[in-house]
Amino acid sequence: MNGSIRVGNILGIPIYVHPSWFLVLGLVTFDFGGYLTSFPGLNGLVPWLLGFGGALLFFGSVLAHELGHSLVAIRQGIKVDSITLFLFGGLASLEKESSKPSEAFWVAIAGPLVSLLIFGILTIVGVKTGMSGASLAIVQLLAYINLVLALFNLIPGLPLDGGNILKAVVWKITGNPYKGVVFASRVGQAIGWIGITLGILSILGVISIGSLWTLLIGIFLLQNAGRSAQSATIQEKLIALKAEDAVIPNSPIVSADLSLREFANNYVIGKGEWRKFLVIDEVGQLLGAIAVDNLKTIATSDWTITPVRQLTQPVDASAIVKSDIPLLDVVVLLEQRQMTQIPVVKENGVLVGLLEKTAILNLLEKKSQVTTA
Repeated sequence: MNGSIRVGNILGIPIYVHPSWFLVLGLVTFDFGGYLTSFPGLNGLVPWLLGFGGALLFFGSVLAHELGHSLVAIRQGIKVDSITLFLFGGLASLEKESSKPSEAFWVAIAGPLVSLLIFGILTIVGVKTGMSGASLAIVQLLAYINLVLALFNLIPGLPLDGGNILKAVVWKITGNPYKGVVFASRVGQAIGWIGITLGILSILGVISIGSLWTLLIGIFLLQNAGRSAQSATIQEKLIALKAEDAVIPNSPIVSADLSLREFANNYVIGKGEWRKFLVIDEVGQLLGAIAVDNLKTIATSDWTITPVRQLTQPVDASAIVKSDIPLLDVVVLLEQRQMTQIPVVKENGVLVGLLEKTAILNLLEKKSQVTTA
């Protein structure tokens, strides 16, 4: 999340807090502290300091919840990029999705299970240790909050854990992970609208169920569920397309046997669109690339006797994609390597052409127009 502050690492996972976290920390401290002022012997700053400690323990519970997701993901070989605490709780950012619906299910349910485990432990501690007074009140309050945290996250709509569980179930039934995301997102949007409606009606005094928080949570669910559905729809389209489908027409391709003079006259002079060209041999296989600026390294008097091959530089094999791979995999590669274009070749090395990010967007727009029509 933008503006988040890194506060440390746990098990190699960077931990961040979003500025909105400080607002909630203050509100929870105020709520806990106000509750503790009713206990005899707690005067002055003591209830507020205890409230602050309780608020930190509350966020420790949220962090434990997210670590539950993270540890299961790590066991599946998925890297956890970060955990961020923010206004509505926490978010574990995973490098990729689970590869199987059963694995996605266990990642999703791990967080609520951790919260339920904390609830059980704190309940037993409160009953068996003979605690009393303010200390017992804090333990009971934290136990209750962890129970609410678990049950709230089990609501079956994205982006909540229950939505991810529902996604895994639909994925298992249909065999399509994107259908699972879309379905769980629609449920999340419906729940979001319910939350918004209850929140507004409660603020207006029409009903007693709901609050400002209900309204804010409803807005949060509606926005994020909508993004999830949109992202899943795009990914489903991309997975059905191949790299060769997004190759641009008139890709910048030249023969290695051309002289530099022919190359300059036919492709460079008066045609400033491209500053780098892909180079192929006589059978169309990709040999590398030539940069227009490299023409400066050869005297113009020698251009007629110098072939393009001489200035051709090899292209990193990891920066080339096969024509039949899913377009979604190409998008992931472009993002990982921060590239805007990539050569596409057939299995035998014959060059198909150049693929650009903008071409992918244009292709998706055309597909959407066809679907709408």
